[in-house]
Amino acid sequence: MKRVVVTGSPGSGKSVLSLKLKEKTGLPLVHLDNVWWKPDRTHITREEFDAALADILKEDEWILDGSYSRTFEPRIAACDTVILLDYDTDVCMRGIMDRVGQTRPDIPWTEQTLDPELVEIVRTYKQRNNPVLSELFCKYPDKDVHIFRTREEADRWLATI
Repeated sequence: MKRVVVTGSPGSGKSVLSLKLKEKTGLPLVHLDNVWWKPDRTHITREEFDAALADILKEDEWILDGSYSRTFEPRIAACDTVILLDYDTDVCMRGIMDRVGQTRPDIPWTEQTLDPELVEIVRTYKQRNNPVLSELFCKYPDKDVHIFRTREEADRWLATI
């Protein structure tokens, strides 16, 4: 395990799991939200993001934390391990609600209110993204894919590393 993609719905705990994985493995961690977003809540262009991601993917070791569905394929093609946090929508909704007001290392500002756009992304995440991910897992059968349905499953797996 040298190149790891951690993905799932907002609020699923990708960043928390990624931090724990970094502590266990020593792999460098990149929060894709910190690549895309600026502290003033604007973002870089898609071209700038794609160039930054391409540079990251060239590295020998990394953990990439984030969904960014339009970049699923290049990330999965480049990784050796995929972790999908496939939690119930209610769990992810609680996750995005619980982080309001919390300073976090994975995003360059502190959310002060619940973003309605983020709520909609969580509500529709599984139906929009899981079929795409399933196809990519079939297309890249050499990847070590871990799909966790609960935080407890993910924690048990982490304990084995």
